[in-house]
Amino acid sequence: MILIVDDIRANIIALKKTLELHNIDVDTAESGEEALKKILKIDYSLVIMDVQMPGLDGFEVVKILSGNKKTKDIPVIFLSAINIEKKYIFKGYETGAVDYITKPVDSDLLILKVKTFIKIYDQQNELKVTKDLLSKEIAIRTEAQDNLEIKIAERTKELVLKNEELEFKNHELQQFSWVVSHDLNEPIRKIQIFIGILKDLYLKDNPKATSYIDRTMKSAERMQTLISDLLAYSRLSSKVVFEKTDLNFVLQEVLSDFDYQIEKKNAIVTITDLPAIDSIPSQLRQVFQNLIGNALKFSLSEGAPQIKITSELIKTKDFDSEAIEDGKYCRIIISDNGIGFDEIYLDRIFVIFQSLNDRSVYEGTGIGLAISKKIMEKHNGLITAKSKLGKGASFILILPLQQDIQNN
Repeated sequence: MILIVDDIRANIIALKKTLELHNIDVDTAESGEEALKKILKIDYSLVIMDVQMPGLDGFEVVKILSGNKKTKDIPVIFLSAINIEKKYIFKGYETGAVDYITKPVDSDLLILKVKTFIKIYDQQNELKVTKDLLSKEIAIRTEAQDNLEIKIAERTKELVLKNEELEFKNHELQQFSWVVSHDLNEPIRKIQIFIGILKDLYLKDNPKATSYIDRTMKSAERMQTLISDLLAYSRLSSKVVFEKTDLNFVLQEVLSDFDYQIEKKNAIVTITDLPAIDSIPSQLRQVFQNLIGNALKFSLSEGAPQIKITSELIKTKDFDSEAIEDGKYCRIIISDNGIGFDEIYLDRIFVIFQSLNDRSVYEGTGIGLAISKKIMEKHNGLITAKSKLGKGASFILILPLQQDIQNN
């Protein structure tokens, strides 16, 4: 809606009819005072105001409007006689008018200007609404961001405290493991000594008693192995520094330890060149020891065990990743021609104390592969296996060449 302000009623009627013919809503005021009262109550998109009026003239009204926060943006077009001096036109612009139309009014020019200023006013209002909405959205997002940062800081503090508590508990657990290991191993060692004395001094001529003694000694040995494996498993939680390691040296050390078993079983071991990686050497040594030891242990009763160890660089941390020369990961495969296992039990073999074979035939604690899996996780790596019953097994290791963190 627009407001026409003129002290001559005939002028108001003429302008009103012209504008209403173009579907423009019109309100009127016959003095500057009346116009001010209406403008403060009603939101007009444009004011057409006569300059010369009794009481408050057009200049004075516009000056008042320009000084009011609510009305300062309402566009005003001044109307004046055709022979008005230029200084009055300049004064109109200075007080805040947006345009000047002389009398008698050109209807076409009037309609063009009115529609233009109404459109501009509407666009300004739309922009203002959009700006207000954006301001509210920014305020909401800023508040949400602040709340998120507060929550992150609180959560970080909580995690730091939890981590410190966990480290303390791990330290206590390691101390406990050492104490328990010593306290359990000592009586077992004494049992072995005294049983050995009994066998040598009093039971040499009694085959049945000797058989029972040998079984007892075997049980004591298994208990010692179990304690050692549990201790090794508990140690994996401690922090250890990674270092650059040539896996060829680690593997050769392990094969040296198995010299006797390899020779005894006439095993054939073939290896390819392994890479140098960031690792904890003692832990990877244990992985190789577990996997090669299993390959020798679970060999077929007929034929020589064949163990093949291969390595290649790969593109991604994935078992099926393609091999590339500048890969950031290595894939190591340790395969054998032993008894194998059914792959439906694949998940079980890496669980502590799980064994798929008769322990009376194949000695073991069921901890070795669980230790290997935990070591691989500590190295940010992966481990899995492929096998068919009676057709051997292949254990696949994925390891990064470089570690992003120095402590784990």
